[in-house]
Amino acid sequence: MAMASWVAAAAAVCALWAAAAVEARSPAARVHRHLKRLNKPAIKSIESPDGDIIDCVHISHQPAFDHPLLKNHTLQMRPAYHPEGLYDDAKTRVTTDNAGEKPMLQLWHQKGRCPEDTVPIRRTKKDDLLRASSLRQYGRKRHTTPNPLSIDPNMLNEGGHQHAIAYVEGDKYYGAKATINVWEPKIQQPNEFSLSQLWILGGSFGEDLNSIEAGWQVSPDLYGDNNTRLFTYWTSDAYQATGCYNILCSGFIQINSEIAMGASIFPISNFAGSQYDISILIWKDPKEGNWWMQFGKEYVLGYWPSFLFSYLADSASMIEWGGEVVNSEPDGAHTSTQMGSGHFPEEGFGKSSYFKNIQVVDSSNQLKAPKNVGTYTEQSNCYDVQNGNNGDWGTYFYYGGPGKNSNCP
Repeated sequence: MAMASWVAAAAAVCALWAAAAVEARSPAARVHRHLKRLNKPAIKSIESPDGDIIDCVHISHQPAFDHPLLKNHTLQMRPAYHPEGLYDDAKTRVTTDNAGEKPMLQLWHQKGRCPEDTVPIRRTKKDDLLRASSLRQYGRKRHTTPNPLSIDPNMLNEGGHQHAIAYVEGDKYYGAKATINVWEPKIQQPNEFSLSQLWILGGSFGEDLNSIEAGWQVSPDLYGDNNTRLFTYWTSDAYQATGCYNILCSGFIQINSEIAMGASIFPISNFAGSQYDISILIWKDPKEGNWWMQFGKEYVLGYWPSFLFSYLADSASMIEWGGEVVNSEPDGAHTSTQMGSGHFPEEGFGKSSYFKNIQVVDSSNQLKAPKNVGTYTEQSNCYDVQNGNNGDWGTYFYYGGPGKNSNCP
């Protein structure tokens, strides 16, 4: 009798173990584990007016340190060197007010700030993961970088992505800077996006491409809304297995407690009204070799360790600035997803979106005006780009468009 009871009990335990194993492999359990990996314990949490939760996480607990090569990494709290020759940013609209208070740069700032020694991280929600095609794909791009040197007509809408950019190539580059007009372009389909960014590129446009990217984007698929958000991206293998947006994987190390990657930018420009822009600088520290990012005049956000890259461990071979949209060709026609302000370059200031004061960092760590700037767009009747130069804006360009129109069916 005792033996029979023992066998029955053992069978029950085995059944429980089997059930637990099945449950651990269930989609719900996998989503829970992924959220736990992304969302680190917070010292303080702030609810933004747009519904985001910003978690203030201790600087040493951020997702970057999940990377096996960063387990024993000595955190750099500041770059050894800044580039010389920064263009005067005092001309931008976003400045400290007369009372000496910090400017509102992101929407969550209306509800508070994170304390020192923490980094603000936009909390990933269950719905964010469920919108992705898979957990593995969450936070990753699925496309290539615009190659303005290609003349292949089959590249016109490769992967459904279209661009209007300015670029330089043919030298060694150690960084780039731009002041970018901020808008909220309309997105036709949830699986489409519109962004404006700079690209730091190394390698070929094959499977070995290295890229560091930063700017603003509207991406309903990634964020669940149509807000304009600050973002970064990196890859060392042409978007195949490495890299991600913001800090949705290990890689970028944030040191700043003021600015959250992926959070909504505030305020944004109005057509024929107030214009707002953001300034982004990315450069390679000549001492440590890491690639640093600065937002505005005073916010050094963090860095990408040089060991993440192959070609960019040395320098970049091309810099691009401009806009990109996904054209999924709904109903067989061109998308009406807007780029920039949704208006063509010839409409000018207050109506068309711009990049101004674009610069590159040279081998002597000097910010310089780029030479021999080229422009590129796949279909200028849908999205276009026009560049220029003057004393106030340095090297600049207007770009963008409405997408679908009578000349872009």
